[in-house]
Amino acid sequence: MAELNKKLNENMYLCHIDDIEEGASKGFLSDESGSDLFFIVKQEGQLFGWRNACPHVDGAPMAWRKDAYMNSQHTFISCHAHGALFEPNTGLCVQGPCLGKSLKPVPVYVNQAGKVSILLTDIR
Repeated sequence: MAELNKKLNENMYLCHIDDIEEGASKGFLSDESGSDLFFIVKQEGQLFGWRNACPHVDGAPMAWRKDAYMNSQHTFISCHAHGALFEPNTGLCVQGPCLGKSLKPVPVYVNQAGKVSILLTDIR
């Protein structure tokens, strides 16, 4: 059990910061159905991690296809199931059926070499 807890507290490498384009998103850790567990958005050079779960309906997956979490203008995160729009940097819903609710954050770490990682304990 101690070994498992140690593994959960280690950083899990995901990608390089340059692998996510400005205004784009990328999903990670797909489940059995193919839905990503969480995704990362890059806005103004910063990365923001969010659970792939719309707060409107019991955590419904948000993308209509792989890595498609942004609206067509790349200005908001979009739930393609419900039409809700969320601020990329805060996760706050600013339009749609879950107005005022927020996405659940996933802390993202970037080291000096630009390697992006998470702690597995942060996505449980």
